[in-house]
This record gives sequence, structure tokens and C-alpha cells, in this order.
Amino acid sequence: MLHDALRGVRVVDLSRILAGPWCTQNLADMGADVLKIEHPQRGDDTRGWGPPDLTSANGEASMSAYFMACNRGKQSVTLDFSTPQGAARIIELVRDADVFVENYKAGGLRKHGLDYDSLKAINPRMVYLSITGFGQTGPMADKPGYDYVFQGMGGLMSYTGQPDGMPGAGPLRTGVAVVDLMTGMYATSAVLAALRQRDRTGQGVHLDLCLLDVAVALNANQGANYLVSGDAPKRSGNAHPNCAPYEVFAAQDGHLIVAIGNDAQFARFSSVVEQAAWADDARFATNSARLMNMATLRPAIADVLARKPRQHWTDAFDANGVPWGPIHTLDEVFAHPQVQHRELVQTVTHPALGPMRLVRNPLVAGSPPDSVASAPPTLGQHDALHVKTTTTTTTP
Repeated sequence: MLHDALRGVRVVDLSRILAGPWCTQNLADMGADVLKIEHPQRGDDTRGWGPPDLTSANGEASMSAYFMACNRGKQSVTLDFSTPQGAARIIELVRDADVFVENYKAGGLRKHGLDYDSLKAINPRMVYLSITGFGQTGPMADKPGYDYVFQGMGGLMSYTGQPDGMPGAGPLRTGVAVVDLMTGMYATSAVLAALRQRDRTGQGVHLDLCLLDVAVALNANQGANYLVSGDAPKRSGNAHPNCAPYEVFAAQDGHLIVAIGNDAQFARFSSVVEQAAWADDARFATNSARLMNMATLRPAIADVLARKPRQHWTDAFDANGVPWGPIHTLDEVFAHPQVQHRELVQTVTHPALGPMRLVRNPLVAGSPPDSVASAPPTLGQHDALHVKTTTTTTTP
């Protein structure tokens, strides 16, 4: 149970949008005290990324669902660091901070005295995390970038989508900002490791995380496939590049995912669909052979599965240990008994907005029910705790 693992750790968070806030939400969910520094008028960009928005009963307060997704458990403090007063107040907050997070362009905070070298002189034990599009160094270090750009630039979209010649052929992005999210997860791991190192050495460190690096790493087995074979992967729709059959098929009344991971599973699958001879056919007996002969096997499987309703197949697969999965809409996801058993939806109460339903962080699974994080904050909700009235000067 990690819900209070970071108790006593203070994070000064200047990040916006998703990658940085996803990281700092993880830290907050594990018990860190996260001060989210926002511009007094604009706040985090995602505050305006609605609809949908959650609105209070009296209509006086609202919050975008997007902002809610990645800012749970934080305190919102409004400071304009482009003013001397605002920058000075952030520096004061840094003096006893453990972690500082920012996602501005490389070198962009130097003129405000909020770069790593400046803050290291004030607090050498602090872990300083920078998240950028292209990193702190290199020929593109000064360029901004969003998740969508890196899904394309990093290779993910080159093999995601229907293959050429099929209906709807063309590159596709994922349905969520997966590069941002994975950057946030890598950043979380890096911060935790850096804190462990700091506890051992007494020294902080500057962490340089960037979306391009993560997008390249995210290719995983596809990247390894290319480095070994020299062949760039092509779009393959819902098929897996290294396992077969491992894709979506249509039953008589709907779709299901068949996920065969080894030859024994394929033998059981063949028996269930009354095609036991497939398991002894040299074209299909091994995973490698199936991969090379999917152009023949795929239509044969499709023909068999289309003859009976989905429930017939899923019952038979479950009874015989054949891996499969449904394709749920989100209403079905949140109504699923296993999702409900895991308590993945939790309700928190905001003082102005009332009840909010949020997705529980998998990192804190198994924590006591009373360990639910606090609601995402409204803009400046915690100014009274952290902002002196003499330091709130802002630019028009």
C-alpha cells in the first residue's frame, strides 16, 4: 500500500497540460504534498479543455473533466513568475522542497532565476525534473511539441492503423495521449529513483525527460523487431506483429478479441472451434508458422467464428482456457463487476463543486478506503495557505 509512501515529500509543480501533471498526480496519490503553481488568470491550459465540465449546483464554479483527470490531490497556488514578486515567492517555496517539476521550453526559466543551476544553489538536495518535447540539448532542444507530434515522429503512427488496401487505411493516433502519459510514468519512476539516490548521497539531480525519447522507447518490441530485422513495421490493423492469432474477430452478433500467446493455447482454441486439425497442420502448428501463414489462417478463423453468437464462443473459451477479451464501451467498463470490485472509481467531495467521480490510481490499489485523495483544486483554492498578499502582483 503506497498511499502514504511519500508523506513529508514536498513538490513544487510548475507543469501544465498532461505529462508533468500526470507525474505529479502520481506523487500526490502516494502522499506527497504537491503545490501546483498556476498563472493567476489563466491557470493550467486544461482548465479550459471542456466540455465536458463538472459544474456546481449553483452554477458558480466549474472544472473541465480533462483537468480533473490529472490534478487530483494537489493544492492550487496562483503566482505569476514573470514578475519579480512571483518568482521570489516560488524561490521561497523551493527552499524546503524535495522536488521541483517544470515543462517549459529548455532554458525558458533561466531569466526568472528558476532554472536548475539557480535553484540548486538555494537547495542542493532538491530533485529538479524538466519535461520538454525534445530534451535540454540537441539541435531541436528549443522547439515545443505536443503528444500528437511525437506519436507520428517517434514511429507509433507508422504501424498503427489499417494496412494499405483495406477500408480506412492510413496512420492513426491512439485514442488517448499515450506519449504524454508514458512520459508522466517514466518521470514518476525517475523522481522516485532520484529521491532514493538523494537520501543516499545528500545531493539532488536534474532529470531531463522528453517526449521524443519516450516516443522512441514506447516502440518496445516493434522497435526491437526493426533493429534486429532491418524491416520497418507496417500497419497491421488489430493484428499483433509477434503472436498469432492475436486480433479482433467477428462472431455472429458482435466482436471479440482472440489472444493466443503460445502453441498449447492454439491447440485448445482449434479444438474449441472444432478445427483440431489446425494444431497439427505444419502451416499453423507453431507461432512462427502462423505468423507467416496468417493470410490463410485469418479468413478460416473468421469464417468459423461468424457461425455462432459471441456468448457461445466466450463460454467455450473460458471453459477451455483460451484467452479472449471483449471490446467494452466506457459505460460497460465502469459497470464491470471486476472493475467495481477493484474500486477503480472513487468519489471525492470538493467544497465548491460537490461530489466528483475519479479513477483510482492503480499504484495505490489495496489502500484503505479512507485513503482517497483530495479533489482536484479550483484555481487558486489554496492561495491563502501559501501566497502572501504582497506577492500577488500580476501582469495584465
